[in-house]
Amino acid sequence: MSQAEGVAIFVDVQNVYYTTRQAFGRHFDYHAFWARFAAGRRVVVANAYAVERGDPRQRQFQNILRGIGFDVKLKPFIQRGDGSTKGDWDVGIALDAIEAAPRVGRVVLVSGDGDFDLLVQRLRERHGVEVIVVGVARLTADSLIRAASEFVPIEPPLLL
Repeated sequence: MSQAEGVAIFVDVQNVYYTTRQAFGRHFDYHAFWARFAAGRRVVVANAYAVERGDPRQRQFQNILRGIGFDVKLKPFIQRGDGSTKGDWDVGIALDAIEAAPRVGRVVLVSGDGDFDLLVQRLRERHGVEVIVVGVARLTADSLIRAASEFVPIEPPLLL
């Protein structure tokens, strides 16, 4: 398979969890996603970025992701003194996507976070890759949708 047939997949687990729950009251179907976006392509990298809270159910979910084919990247959950929380993977996702871009023809980003619009533009302009953004339509930043080669809304076929 050629570079053009290679795909890099990056899933912002926290973003997809909260947006699908808010919009549909349902969970994202990672198996259906994998069947749609990885089938027939050479998966060069498939990372799911999550926050580690030490919860047994979360560990079980992470093992399911690994079983599907994802490399699960974890960052510790941080609760600040003022009650706010931190656990965002934006920089890690961006760095991994930039590193993978020269080896693939397509990048699939599952997130609605508008912070990724510049990343998506750069991947397309400087690396010439197709970038598909997958997110909940009404909760995905317009700037991210505009930056993408294609936007695929999360709808019932991608939900449990």
